[in-house]
Amino acid sequence: MKRELQRAVNSIIEDDNYSLEANDRAMQCLCALKDLKLKPNFDISTFSLSLPVPPHEFVCPLSNQLMKDPVVLASGQTYDRLFIQKWLKDGNRTCPETKQVLSHSVLTSNHLVRKMISQWCQKHGIELPSPSLDENQDIITNADRYRLNSLLEILSSSNIREQKKAAKQVRMLTKQIPSLRAVFGECSDPVTKLLNPLLSGNVSNHPDLQEDLITTVLNISIHDNNKKLVAENPVVIPLLIESLKFGTLETRSNSAAALFTLSALDSNKHNIVKAGALKPLVDLLDEGQPLAMKDAASAIFNLSVVHENKSKAVSEGTIKVIMKKIIERILVDELLAILALLSNHHKAIEEMGELGAVSCLLSIIKEDTSEHNKENCIAILYTVCYNDRTKLKEIWIDESTHGTISNLARSGTSRAKRKASGILERLDRYVSLVHTT
Repeated sequence: MKRELQRAVNSIIEDDNYSLEANDRAMQCLCALKDLKLKPNFDISTFSLSLPVPPHEFVCPLSNQLMKDPVVLASGQTYDRLFIQKWLKDGNRTCPETKQVLSHSVLTSNHLVRKMISQWCQKHGIELPSPSLDENQDIITNADRYRLNSLLEILSSSNIREQKKAAKQVRMLTKQIPSLRAVFGECSDPVTKLLNPLLSGNVSNHPDLQEDLITTVLNISIHDNNKKLVAENPVVIPLLIESLKFGTLETRSNSAAALFTLSALDSNKHNIVKAGALKPLVDLLDEGQPLAMKDAASAIFNLSVVHENKSKAVSEGTIKVIMKKIIERILVDELLAILALLSNHHKAIEEMGELGAVSCLLSIIKEDTSEHNKENCIAILYTVCYNDRTKLKEIWIDESTHGTISNLARSGTSRAKRKASGILERLDRYVSLVHTT
């Protein structure tokens, strides 16, 4: 027992990235030795060093480890805070498990799961893991602040060569040191200083400078406390839209990503759409470059969450572009989510009917393995057939041949089953009416 304890302790001391299992093994050994000392009748042969396997719902899908600080993402999935924060800060805008485009990046503590993990650990004699600190809580030194302020002053100058050097350094710093993003909330008008080189009107002559500065806007916007500060600066959203139209492909992609990040706040959603961002986002989605398309799709989804913005999204040609991409099986997950969001708009339903949405969605239900995609497809079909009776015949013909809706009503998610059952009821009335006329 002592030798096993020594091995566990050595693995902890010698390995900076030692596993939780090593820590728990050492604790178990100490508990057994304590029992042996205090309880003369304790049977050491009954003690097992095999660690219990935690329930699946207590394990973070990203780390495959017992969660220290479980939080709920906008998709409803639970992750360990440290790992999902890293996922989001790396620029990802979908749920790792469901692939659903996130409507916001706010993380909500899952107190119920945390309590259940605590009870499970106590039951099995395992020390409850302590939550890790958020990266944004890292200490920022005065030297860091001075360096950033010095670079911002250079960007406010008129020396283009020095501006380019400073822009690259600020971009690098705000990417590599996430905690430094918080400093933008402490400086005097830092965002205007950052974007000063883009206000001269000669930015088209220096696409590399534009790319570095727009990417920095994206970096600092990831910090939640900066979203309001950045978006409410009168120069930011117009410059992001201009860069979305005329920048390099990477600049356009990062402009879309910045708009997505800023639109986590509902007040920003209204302002971004009012400034005219949807049309260039739809144009970027239409161009076919995978990463840029994904950033554009994420931004369009987030902006369309607000009911007042849906009409604008539809009028800017979003449905036509989305249907074209889905038929080509491009970004199906993200685009189906947008289509489902817009499907309660009467003009969107008309356009979907004209563009062959019914047959396309039925084929995805038959072919796709993603339950989330099937759920979105059937939700859209449900809305379509309840608002456009002319599409019931097409659905009925498919149902008679393939039984697509019936199969989903039996094996889909709970929401998919409800929507499929609703369509089947509608079809029954349609068939009865056809046979009596």
